[in-house]
Amino acid sequence: MRAWWVDVPGPAGGPSGSGDGGPLVFGRRPDPVPARGEVLVRVSVCGVCRTDLHLAEGDLAPRRHGVVPGHEVVGTVEAVGPGASRFGPGERIGIPWLRGTCGACRFCRSGRENLCQAPQFTGWDDDGGYAELAVVPEAFAYSIPEAFGDREAAPLLCAGIIGYRALKRAEVPAGGRLGIYGFGGSAHITAQLALHLGATVYVMTRAPEARELALSLGAAWAGAADEEPPEKLDSAILFAPVGTLVPPALAALDRGGTLAVAGIHLSGIPPLDYQVHLFQERQLRSVTANTRADGEEFLRLAAQIPVRTTTVAYPFDAADRALADLAADRITGAAVLEVGAR
Repeated sequence: MRAWWVDVPGPAGGPSGSGDGGPLVFGRRPDPVPARGEVLVRVSVCGVCRTDLHLAEGDLAPRRHGVVPGHEVVGTVEAVGPGASRFGPGERIGIPWLRGTCGACRFCRSGRENLCQAPQFTGWDDDGGYAELAVVPEAFAYSIPEAFGDREAAPLLCAGIIGYRALKRAEVPAGGRLGIYGFGGSAHITAQLALHLGATVYVMTRAPEARELALSLGAAWAGAADEEPPEKLDSAILFAPVGTLVPPALAALDRGGTLAVAGIHLSGIPPLDYQVHLFQERQLRSVTANTRADGEEFLRLAAQIPVRTTTVAYPFDAADRALADLAADRITGAAVLEVGAR
């Protein structure tokens, strides 16, 4: 099969395989074979997530050399491994970020498998969807709602699910004011969820095109990344992996407000002033992966609304260009690789 994999982590930018140190290599790999409880998926599309960029550039150290990135995978079941019975050949399914938990630690046993002490992740521990074929434990795959085409569904499998988890962690009160910092693949989905649930949404992001998208989706206001919103916020979510935005986001909170940081990686946070940023019961929270229940809840809600994903399609042989554009904030919405799109 054809695939992309991470060779030497480094800045995204130049064409891979050209000797310029680009982190991705394009070539052929052996077709994977599904093990017990796994299914083999012929990939139609794969979303390009900021976590893929963190992996390729080395912000997240690859857990093995040559790993194939990609964890927003939509495709059809090609074959099933021994003992697998949940899906049959030809069914359309999605492969997400979380692909395995121990099931035995105190977090798994208490319904918090996102905090599992021995988790496995697609495109980090095991090969992901920047390839024509991929395998996944059937217990961690999702059925794709018929409301979405392949390209529209791909960003839902991480950007959407993590955004949903972040929205829950932010604890937006009924009819509350939500601030969103950064407005890419995850944020533009989360904004639609929040608006559907009755929140007023304010967006802070540096790209003018992203501000236009936010307003078109129903945001009440959109400004620059570090700009103060027009009124105090009940809750906020930081999607941009920029630690310097934590202080202004906390300062924008009203009394009792909560800031949830949605990314797996964040640059350094400057010193906080207790009186300005945390006093009056303001809270700062992180978001770590998701549970499968989060994913199922989100996909049902997304189909009911229905969520509209804004995507930018790239041909399969341009994965390195997609990552470079993501790094440079040249993408409005979510990027999607057309691996074998129908």
